[in-house]
Amino acid sequence: MRHFTPLKLLMGLLSAAWLSGCAFAPGSHFDAASKHAPVDDLVDVEPITLGLVSQQQSAPDEQDLKRITDAQREAMRGYDYRIGKGDVLSIIVYDHPELTIPAGSERSAAESGNTVQPDGNIYYPYIGEVAVEDKTVSQVRQAISRQLEEYIAAPQVEVRIAAYNSQDVVVSGQVQEPGRLPITNVPMTLLDAISMSGGLGPQANWHGVQLTRDGQTRTIDVYEMLNQGNLSQDILLEDEDVLHVPDLGDQQVFVMGEVGEPQALPMGRSPITLTEALSRSGSIDEAQADASGIFVFRRNTQRQDKLATVYQLDASNATAMVLGTQFQLEPSDVVYVTTTALGRWNRTINQLLPTVTAIYQVTRTARDANDLQDDF
Repeated sequence: MRHFTPLKLLMGLLSAAWLSGCAFAPGSHFDAASKHAPVDDLVDVEPITLGLVSQQQSAPDEQDLKRITDAQREAMRGYDYRIGKGDVLSIIVYDHPELTIPAGSERSAAESGNTVQPDGNIYYPYIGEVAVEDKTVSQVRQAISRQLEEYIAAPQVEVRIAAYNSQDVVVSGQVQEPGRLPITNVPMTLLDAISMSGGLGPQANWHGVQLTRDGQTRTIDVYEMLNQGNLSQDILLEDEDVLHVPDLGDQQVFVMGEVGEPQALPMGRSPITLTEALSRSGSIDEAQADASGIFVFRRNTQRQDKLATVYQLDASNATAMVLGTQFQLEPSDVVYVTTTALGRWNRTINQLLPTVTAIYQVTRTARDANDLQDDF
């Protein structure tokens, strides 16, 4: 009978593991040219190059932005508040105190003013019902002056809005003070509404603010407005607009594979680059990682026949990490660092060693027992 020494047993197990090949070694890896999984049929694989990064950072068309911005300025200049039901008007007729209800220390202008009734009218002495709904302050002043001329020579009338109760905007979600904001004679834009609500909260999704108007919802990138100066989305808000700031939700990137600390990184008020994501995850594992196999998996929403686009960064030359500092990640991207063949082999050895050690200990005990018997 052939006897196996512990050393021979160890070498035999290691040799068997080596001959079995790395395919059975623990740990995942990605191979775009795999014969067993038709990856090429499901994804597009693109190397991360200077050209790709430059294309990603291309600025929006300046002429389009100027045209949109000019249209917004024109809308702001032409803005004039329209009176609505529930608003309170303060009307003063100079030199005729009998027509003016004074607002003293016990009564504010809103309490002593003329409230717009559900039919859109107010009642005023001498002239009776006055239609004011959907009119500007200037139009109401002219209407009252014209009708008072029958009773007063050259009346001097001042009309102000004492309380804005008819129109508002709802701001909800991740802001410091969610609630309703009244629309007043001062135009209110999207950024104004966020500021008046105390600003964005710590868990706010800066890239996916939602504005709902007339049943239609559009997504607005506040980060782009504040950090890149693109104010084309800072639109003028209207009555019944709903501005919702969602939480981070799926605004995360996932770093996996041979890194110090695999984790999900939230994308809050600023985007994340590939190099930053790796750095925040403890960088790549120099002993286990394949530096040429740093991949970014991005879901392909433009094509039905492709599951994802896979961007590959070959960082076998460390200077390639400079490209990584310019490659912007997008929400739900998966960053994956593959394992070297040696790394998979080391994992196999680490799993085999406890078993081999146990066998060695049993064999040594049996040998010591036999030696003890031979001494007697």
